Amino acid sequence: MKLFVLGAFALTLLGAGQAAAQAQGPRTPGPVIPGVCVFHNDRLLAQSTVGISVRDGMRRLTDEVVGELQPYAQAIQTEIAALQAGQGTIPAAEFAQREEALQQRIQEGQQLEQVRQQELSYTLDQQRQLIAQAVDPILVALYQERGCGLLLAREAVIEFNPAMDITDEAIRRLNSQLPSLSFNRMTPPVQVQGRGQ
Repeated sequence: MKLFVLGAFALTLLGAGQAAAQAQGPRTPGPVIPGVCVFHNDRLLAQSTVGISVRDGMRRLTDEVVGELQPYAQAIQTEIAALQAGQGTIPAAEFAQREEALQQRIQEGQQLEQVRQQELSYTLDQQRQLIAQAVDPILVALYQERGCGLLLAREAVIEFNPAMDITDEAIRRLNSQLPSLSFNRMTPPVQVQGRGQ
């Protein structure tokens, strides 16, 4: 079983936010280039109140899924240990029957885990889309207000003068417009569920 995959999924959400928050530029940045603006989407997701609410909500959902899958893992480990311990003493027919039941239980657990992983991924994607829908008009407004002729994604720029960064203002406006999202685990449409199998 891949219970550790779910833990890694949660850590990925946390790690991206911390890396974005730790980025620092040079002590003496170059000149401000008129008409050039920079936006850091990862930092917006990590530092905005809605981004934090999504991270916390996904952590809660991941914990729920791990709690749901844990009994499968424990039952499987217990039965594996019992079969290994009784390998020479359990009658062959009973051993084969228990081994077959164990294989079925493992498959059920793997299928459930795969479904839950798809649900978590779909849920996160839907929350990010809601944030993107709220951020788009904010970025358009900032682009016009700051007289940007070129808006660059921070991920594509190595260094820049912080005065050209519109991220802080985008975060401030997003915090005001969309302070948080409340959500539960979502079931992806059938065509999305089929991906990755």
